[in-house]
Amino acid sequence: MLKIGITGGIGSGKSIVSKIFETLGIPVFDADTAAKKVMDEDEFLKIKLQKEFGADVYTNGKLNRKYLSAIVFNDKAKLERLNTLVHPAAIEMGLQWASKQIAPYIIKEAALLFEAGSAFNLDYVIGVSAPQHLRIHRAMERDNISREEVLARMNKQIEENIKMRLCDFVIVNDEQQLVTPQVLQLHERFLQEAKNNT
Repeated sequence: MLKIGITGGIGSGKSIVSKIFETLGIPVFDADTAAKKVMDEDEFLKIKLQKEFGADVYTNGKLNRKYLSAIVFNDKAKLERLNTLVHPAAIEMGLQWASKQIAPYIIKEAALLFEAGSAFNLDYVIGVSAPQHLRIHRAMERDNISREEVLARMNKQIEENIKMRLCDFVIVNDEQQLVTPQVLQLHERFLQEAKNNT
């Protein structure tokens, strides 16, 4: 089974691309959602996070995302520590999920695919690219945050042009080119390759 990654900077449109693949019947693992889930459900990880970031990181057993974000997005060392704690658990969740799938190929969507070191077991990586002004606008609208907050988050990710160079394929989501035909082209390629591998 082929394993395909989808990545891109904040506001690039990774989720839109993933939804198109899902519509085509391809299973998609959302690593960012998995990371949130594991922080809420893994009791061992909860203890580690409270030890690292204080008891207030959880309120009534649920992760206090606003509190944690305020800490890690202003401190690179704290963000790295959070990622060191959370990424292994989220990666393991992804591996377990992948082992249960029956499809010609599967997709793992993750904003920090390269940063988390989780691109190592993938056959291909698709980058989703969009101009910075569009990405900023989308993220501000989606997350109801300021331009400064978006830029601070962008600064925590690999620079867009470097990230795209690390990818095997790039889908352009600039509101000038249609995204669906780009996805369909890759879908056909992956189906053919999966067929050739059987």
